[in-house]
Amino acid sequence: MHRHAIKDGVSFRIVSATRPFSIQKAIWEAKWRGNRKVDGVLLDPNVTDSLGRALKILRWSSMPGTSRHHWGTDIDLNNLEPSYWEEGQGKKEYDWLTEHAKTYGFCQVYSTMDKSRPNGYQEEKWHWSYVPIASSLTQAYADSIANTDLKGFDGHTTAVRIDMVKKYVLGINSECF
Repeated sequence: MHRHAIKDGVSFRIVSATRPFSIQKAIWEAKWRGNRKVDGVLLDPNVTDSLGRALKILRWSSMPGTSRHHWGTDIDLNNLEPSYWEEGQGKKEYDWLTEHAKTYGFCQVYSTMDKSRPNGYQEEKWHWSYVPIASSLTQAYADSIANTDLKGFDGHTTAVRIDMVKKYVLGINSECF
């Protein structure tokens, strides 16, 4: 896919790939504790509404144990800012991906949120999943992991109330199953 893109005048750089639980935990807890921005602001470190806090973080970041990056099947390309993909070089790259990535087994898991994908993370035009492996891992996760299994990090108790497995792990573009 990379060689084909280069021939077409498009270049991709992986900015994030496999991410272990410990790294996802560090990202999540920095946001949870108000040390890392969420939608451009630091959350008040005095947690009073744990569910609301978790839902704010979940717009763009996975709970530890739920990230597809844990599987080694998903990559983030070029830029993690939504605005980058709307015009210029970013739009050219996104248009190329939407036209060609499927040929190489890749799918945009966090597509536009609509009736067919009402739950999960915001659209991420930079996040692509290698479906030949990820689809079986998605099913295995659904069959093996319960919300109560998500532990070992600040805010883990919200996983059950949110229904993390159904709404976030399985809240993906149906073409990526």
